[in-house]
Amino acid sequence: GMPIKVISVEEFLHHGEERILFDVRSPSEYEQGHIPGALNLPLFSNEERAEVGTLYKQDSPEKALRHGLDIAGKHMGHYIDQAMLMAPEKKVRVHCWRGGKRSESLGWLLSLAGFDVEILYGGYKNYRHALHHYFETRTPHFIVVGGMTGSGKTYVLQELQQLGEQIIDLEGLAHHKGSAFGALGLAPQPTQEQFENELFEVYRPLDKTKRIFIESESRKVGRCIIPTPIFTAMQSNVYITYDCPMEQRLHHLVEQYGQFSFEELEASFNKIIKRLGFDQHKAAIEALKQNDLKEAARIALIFYDKAYAHSVSLNPAPRKWHLTETETDTRLIAQHIIQSCNAFEKKNYV
Repeated sequence: GMPIKVISVEEFLHHGEERILFDVRSPSEYEQGHIPGALNLPLFSNEERAEVGTLYKQDSPEKALRHGLDIAGKHMGHYIDQAMLMAPEKKVRVHCWRGGKRSESLGWLLSLAGFDVEILYGGYKNYRHALHHYFETRTPHFIVVGGMTGSGKTYVLQELQQLGEQIIDLEGLAHHKGSAFGALGLAPQPTQEQFENELFEVYRPLDKTKRIFIESESRKVGRCIIPTPIFTAMQSNVYITYDCPMEQRLHHLVEQYGQFSFEELEASFNKIIKRLGFDQHKAAIEALKQNDLKEAARIALIFYDKAYAHSVSLNPAPRKWHLTETETDTRLIAQHIIQSCNAFEKKNYV
């Protein structure tokens, strides 16, 4: 076969060459968190991995290795078939947890079968180490965009990107809109580990010397926690908020949540009974029953607007400014945000 190349995590992250990445850990390890874009080609099933692990602990490393080889030996043809299907060009990268036996054995086998193989030194563990180090050592220039619930912040972020700005869409990565209604209609949330991996992929290519727009969030987006260095950077730069007329906000909310069933919306309202108060909650459920989504949204906003005002007052950003918007068009709002950032930067640098 061809010689196998062991590559560092730096090479791995900066390499432009089109290679298929195989994560050869068991399916449950892969589901817990994997490198975005990696395909799972497990050497062992979850059960087989448990057997090998038990032998290793209770018996001896030799016994575990022998058992592992017995299992893998039976599947050799299958691994090659799978790899051919997934990587017809035969250029692959392979990694396991620590860059040990599993990636070495599968790397060796694929190389025998004529694949051009690179193995990630230190495996997935090393990738996670690099991720933490990267988050901790970069100083991004975030501009945090805030606005009351229903102001269309996600649309404004998308418009900023269309206009050539750098953005990070945390809610998109977390599959959650950050409220009691935040999970409706979205794919299940990723694990914490996977959320960090996806964030890393999006964050890495951005130019850290230029501004990056990011939506205002509390530390948790649903159950995904924003990594501390990123959250700290979000709170230490610029915080822009903008107005959006009440009618427009109600329109956004009805548009966004109108397709959900009475039961789904009721369940979301039930999560905020305590915070709405009994009477308001009852009125909201009545409105839902009458299919008056606008009235239900108006009641929800009583609570969300109070919470929002509180979060703005607590936000420690050293520079906060507010755009008094009369516009409702999200593209125009994005343009106003860019203009005010440009004017601010000019003032500061001259």
